[in-house]
Amino acid sequence: MAQQPKQERAVQTRESLLRAAADVFDEVGFAGASISRILKRAGLTAGALYFHFDSKEDLARAVMNAQPRSIIPWLESEGLQRLVDITMVWAYQLQVDPLLRAGVRLTGEQGSFGLKDTTPYREWSQIMTECLEAARERGELQAGVEPAELAEFVVEACTGMQTYSAVASEARADLSDRAVRMWRLLLPGVAVPAVVARTEVNPDRVRNLLRDASSAAAAAKGKVRESVEQSMGGERTGAAG
Repeated sequence: MAQQPKQERAVQTRESLLRAAADVFDEVGFAGASISRILKRAGLTAGALYFHFDSKEDLARAVMNAQPRSIIPWLESEGLQRLVDITMVWAYQLQVDPLLRAGVRLTGEQGSFGLKDTTPYREWSQIMTECLEAARERGELQAGVEPAELAEFVVEACTGMQTYSAVASEARADLSDRAVRMWRLLLPGVAVPAVVARTEVNPDRVRNLLRDASSAAAAAKGKVRESVEQSMGGERTGAAG
């Protein structure tokens, strides 16, 4: 029984370090981020950091590879709609989620601190390929569309699109509009007409989806906290008895 709280604390500590590092990397990049600044933001000791991460580079790699966490849990759609939703949630979350922003920033900067890790790109390509393979099985794609090839193209397009948006607008405010335009141009060439007509490419839909999911998650978290508090209260009563 004692082992579980210890494991939970370790998970929470690692998450705190990851989030604090993301905040700092997002603000000042890899070069400007010091271990002491990350620890101060996390409110933790160097021992805690080095228990979970070997170095600042290791921590940066973890932030880079955490990008899907900001997007995938929010999705419920399937096939081609799921692929579109990935890009629309990504466009929105890049404006509000420091973990995702830091991961994207570090992936682009990594050459400056001695990394050449294509894992984030390859992982997104794999996630998108799975969406497109499902779309092909559902008869949503035009003949000759290769899922892996299209997935890699979308990753490449999004990479360039967010870089452009970061320069052209404040806080990537126009990124959702750019994603809408990408799909308006791309869908007719890859999807069958009936799927083009029913696929939703709408930033408002994504905002509503995220809002509803956040409310549900907060409610679930509250129930878990209440259950834990009740359980701990019962244990204390038992111990007193």
